[in-house]
Amino acid sequence: MAKRWSVELGLKGASGEPVDLWRTLSSHGVADLPPNVIDDQARTLETTLALPRNRARTIRMRSGRPGRVLIEGEGIAASDAPAVKEAARHILRLDADLSGFYEAAREDPDLGWACAGAGRMLRSPAVFEDVVKTICTTNCTWSATVRMTTALVEHLGLEALDGRHAFPTPAAMAEAGEDFYRDTVRAGYRGAYLHALAADVAAGSLDLEALNDPELPDDEVAERLLALPGCGPYATAHMMMLLGRYSRLILDSWTRPKYARLNGRKAADKTIERRFRRYRDYAGLAFWLYLTRDWVEG
Repeated sequence: MAKRWSVELGLKGASGEPVDLWRTLSSHGVADLPPNVIDDQARTLETTLALPRNRARTIRMRSGRPGRVLIEGEGIAASDAPAVKEAARHILRLDADLSGFYEAAREDPDLGWACAGAGRMLRSPAVFEDVVKTICTTNCTWSATVRMTTALVEHLGLEALDGRHAFPTPAAMAEAGEDFYRDTVRAGYRGAYLHALAADVAAGSLDLEALNDPELPDDEVAERLLALPGCGPYATAHMMMLLGRYSRLILDSWTRPKYARLNGRKAADKTIERRFRRYRDYAGLAFWLYLTRDWVEG
């Protein structure tokens, strides 16, 4: 039996604002794609992380003592602990400062509830993973998205002690042949995009992690995303949210009808944008939370 390891992290944002763990874990649908496993009953997240020296380990995140999240795992060496803790903080976006959003939300009767700690968009350990998953959501059913990401993880990801796999590295995806994307992943036209993206990142000609740089203006980040193979306007809007850039609303075939149901009638995109304009850089986040409040009971 591998030795168990655990650590607790404080559930506070960069300015000391509260963090609702379950709202964060269930913040968007892509959060539940492999290698992530979300248990709605236990309110936990399990994920498998790629670690240095070609190894992988699975961790579990769940509520710990009041105001803290417990991170647990097996076979995690002392030398790996800092990397695992940092990965957990990154995934939960504990370095983000949402105090400005909460200040605006307090004055909004439709969103005041969010000030208790909602609003953090769960992210992957690497931007590359989020981009690949986002491309796998385009122009297809959710079951197809799950099939594609599951195949990538199970066939190309590093295997952990428990038999689970981490998300594949760009190099592993670049080395896979055309037949793998066609016959195993069944990615359709996306196969060429995924392979080209992975090859560019693996070769060092594309640095997706640079998109985390807070000094980059939103317009430049959006321009870089749109230039990626397979990343159109929808994928770009989704990725902007996962990068913590919330100025733009995700207006698509799910968000528009959901807004109409909640609002009682259909609305033009410009009308919707005007409703959330007061949130400025957080307009897209306010819109998303307005739509997803019912995802968590209470």
